[in-house]
Amino acid sequence: MAPAGKVTPIDTDYKIGQDNIVVNLGPFGLDIHNRVFAVSALSVIAFVLLTLMFQTQAEPIFTALRGWLTSNLDWFFIISGNVFVIVCIGLAISPLGKVRLGGTLAKPDYGYLGWFSMLFAAGMGIGLMFYGVSEPLSHFSSSMGGVTSEAGVRTDWAPLGAAAGDPEAARRLAMAATIFHWGLHPWAIYAILALGLALFSFNKGLPLTMRSVFYPLLGERIWGWPGHVVDILAVLATMFGLATSLGLGASQAAAGLNYLFGVELGNTTQIVLVIGITAIALISVLAGLDAGVKRLSEINMVLAILLLLFVIVVGPTLAIATGFFANLGAYAQYLPGLANPFGREDANFSQGWTAFYWAWWISWSPFVGMFIARVSRGRTVREFIISVLIVPSLACVLWMTVFGGTAISQIVNDGYQAVADAKLPLQIFLMLDPLPLAQITSFIAIVLVVVFFVTSSDSGSLVIDVIAAGGKIDAPTPQRVFWCVFEGLVAIALILGGGLVALQAMAVSTGFPFTIVLLVATIAVVKGLMSEPRSH
Repeated sequence: MAPAGKVTPIDTDYKIGQDNIVVNLGPFGLDIHNRVFAVSALSVIAFVLLTLMFQTQAEPIFTALRGWLTSNLDWFFIISGNVFVIVCIGLAISPLGKVRLGGTLAKPDYGYLGWFSMLFAAGMGIGLMFYGVSEPLSHFSSSMGGVTSEAGVRTDWAPLGAAAGDPEAARRLAMAATIFHWGLHPWAIYAILALGLALFSFNKGLPLTMRSVFYPLLGERIWGWPGHVVDILAVLATMFGLATSLGLGASQAAAGLNYLFGVELGNTTQIVLVIGITAIALISVLAGLDAGVKRLSEINMVLAILLLLFVIVVGPTLAIATGFFANLGAYAQYLPGLANPFGREDANFSQGWTAFYWAWWISWSPFVGMFIARVSRGRTVREFIISVLIVPSLACVLWMTVFGGTAISQIVNDGYQAVADAKLPLQIFLMLDPLPLAQITSFIAIVLVVVFFVTSSDSGSLVIDVIAAGGKIDAPTPQRVFWCVFEGLVAIALILGGGLVALQAMAVSTGFPFTIVLLVATIAVVKGLMSEPRSH
């Protein structure tokens, strides 16, 4: 779509798709970027085959890989997260905030409600279902347990200095730590990348791929191997970040089905779920962005809001209402300590939780960033950053307050221990158990996991396909089918090759090189914005 109003386009001879290979196989066509598609696809296929062939050897390798990356590079991930937040806030309050994506006269493609639904469903989905109860509870329990150490090294998992035996202080610390992981930092990671993609595509006229963001720094070299490497890293980071989420979703849906209907737990159930959900995602992929993803996102939004309102009404309503503001206050109070990259005593927390999360968000960022970019044309930079940073962050705070806060209240006020003793994927179902209509709400929770799963897989396939097709948005459908199927296969390989640890290891290991890419991209985005005319 041509820009509306004034822009400063980049003059390049490159034509979108000029390096592509176009193949027709009967009724099916392929239109793929020869280098990016070949290297990415072969890497993913090799990974799946090797992990399935050497399942027993895979688990210790994944465990060691995750441990080394998070324990040696936690400071790097934490500093990077802080940089993205500071840059976003700086852009929003600076004169660059007046730049409009798509040109000075561009109008938004979607209304606020549809836009927010898609921002939220793409960015957080499965993670909120998986961690909504379990993360606040984990931090609460470890904080209540206080600091424990062996040979001068802390062995507890509590954030900061813990809050031994003080339920109120432990609750505040637990909620602050949870909001830290789900608030401004992850959304700043998404916002920076989405802003770069939108700016260089809608205003500068370059293809909607990662390499385009680097034009101010690399110039015409982005069409060669430097650009290929950036795009290949984006495909692999997205693939493994999504596979991590698919694996989490499968383990939670399996736990819910076991709890409600007695379906046997184990890898077989999870693999059947991955296959089933990938099949639904394929149908959605074939329907396209507006018919598939948008409709599923809106259905999901309605279901999530209904479940949220139900828990607010039948749960500890007053505690939830006051807790929302108290939790924001706790977040502000503890933020400097939680965001500090050096001299941390709570190594288990900062490495095992924060470093993993930042790497996971960063591995998701090409997918979420491109998705947000595609639906954000017509917004000013200021409106874009405020909306992408503040609205979803507040929604996450509300979600964690309602689900995590209710579970903590059940333990502290009602002496209900079952929710604390359950395994992570089961905790949301045991939190719902003492409330009315538990069977129905637990079933809705499973449906939510499945639909979030589908929207993530679906939009992820669209995004990977755009990158692997050299920026072509309307590439042939069989390519999206290929990527959708392989997301499922990677998730299955990781479930068989070490379960949750393997999933997390791959998110962290692809997140690390992509963090470097993203930090360099931040400089390019600022340079690109400085050359744009501003709307008045």
